[in-house]
Amino acid sequence: MYQEILNKPVIQTLRKCADENNIECYLVGGCVRDVFLNRENKDIDVVVLGNGIFLAERFRDKLGDQAHLSIFKNFGTAQVKLNNLEIEFVGARKESYRLNSRKPTVSEGTLEDDQRRRDFTINAMAIGLTSENFGILLDPFNGRKDLQQGIIRTPLDPDITYSDDPLRMMRAIRFATQLGFTIDDASFKSIAKNKERISIISKERIADELNKIILSKTPSVGFNLLFESGLLHIIFPKMNRLHGVETVNGKGHKDNFYHTLQVLDNVAVKSNDLWLRWAAILHDIAKPATKRFEQGHGWTFHGHEDKGARMVPKIFAELKLPLNEKMKFVQNLVLLHLRPIVLAKTEVTDSAVRRLLFEAGENIDALMLLCEADITTKNSSKMKRYLSNFEIVRQKLKEIEEKDRIRNWQPPISGEHIMKTFGLKPGKEVGIIKDAIREAILEGIIPNEFDAAQNFMLTKGREMNLSVSII
Repeated sequence: MYQEILNKPVIQTLRKCADENNIECYLVGGCVRDVFLNRENKDIDVVVLGNGIFLAERFRDKLGDQAHLSIFKNFGTAQVKLNNLEIEFVGARKESYRLNSRKPTVSEGTLEDDQRRRDFTINAMAIGLTSENFGILLDPFNGRKDLQQGIIRTPLDPDITYSDDPLRMMRAIRFATQLGFTIDDASFKSIAKNKERISIISKERIADELNKIILSKTPSVGFNLLFESGLLHIIFPKMNRLHGVETVNGKGHKDNFYHTLQVLDNVAVKSNDLWLRWAAILHDIAKPATKRFEQGHGWTFHGHEDKGARMVPKIFAELKLPLNEKMKFVQNLVLLHLRPIVLAKTEVTDSAVRRLLFEAGENIDALMLLCEADITTKNSSKMKRYLSNFEIVRQKLKEIEEKDRIRNWQPPISGEHIMKTFGLKPGKEVGIIKDAIREAILEGIIPNEFDAAQNFMLTKGREMNLSVSII
């Protein structure tokens, strides 16, 4: 079944190199797992019984200038890059951990020691690479059987595995989500038991695993596991607070946690964009803070889109996500996510569409996708009506954009032109005229053209008793 990887020229070269230097080595970890799953893997991990760096150097010499060697002496590892492949070499080792750190004390070990230190049985298989054992599968923890049965299980007592390196709890949930596997019952109970240990892991490492969960085919699976294990309230308490339904006078609101997961899954069907998926996660994040019960009306969440947008930068900072254009993209979508829905429920006016195009800019297509994903009603007639209305909005957006060119709008009259025309210095008057021109264009009073904007500017200047200095 795994003959295909063994026949690869790079593996045959590695075999010759190991034989010539009388070094025993094995394929291990994810590349072995993915062979059985028929998944492509560009990372090849090699465990060496002896000096991994030495074998990497000899391997690089045999490949020639087409390969690039990197040595990490502090970790006793080396990496050879060949085209789109990365081959990692490490000496077989055993590890022991201190209670307050996930950084182990490492010493030289056997292949069995190395397999025992692995996170999961499906990652603890090894395939021999030297002539004596070439192609032989060494699977002491029945990882292949767990692969066949779709089970995530630790090689050792899960309390030891997760306490030693708590990031493995996130990895267990990530693998279960990505592969559609089930976490072994004892292992999942251990995650819940050891969840507080996640606090010793850096926010960056947690965010990396969280993003991989978010990018999976059905990310709600991972978030449900994070919630049920108790990890979510530690790593992302604001999302955890979306959970639950409150009832007053027999009226309850929907559970915003499960609604958010449905929206996230809906987006995942249409897009692999990580940041659009983050917008789905955060679109209702301020609902707990804005929740109110109004007599005679029921539950309201007035202003949750505005408050949610203002929460985005702090959430990104807390989770160590990038505070750049990606964050601004998510913030923009959270702020605007109700606007197309309101348009879809009412008569679509040109001015409302212009304003939406102006405020969304290049994000308009992503915004529309998010808004459609936000329709989670189980009523088929309502769903059909909403989607039909969204098509009307989309058509109107297209028509207005073609006619008025509002997306990524740049004013036809610059502030500098206003100052030259009226002999003004930077100040309040310039801003008033610029805003008036923008509003006139968005309301359809004047077209988005220089001559029309120029005439409007002159009229506005006269209203403000400004003298024309130059035309």
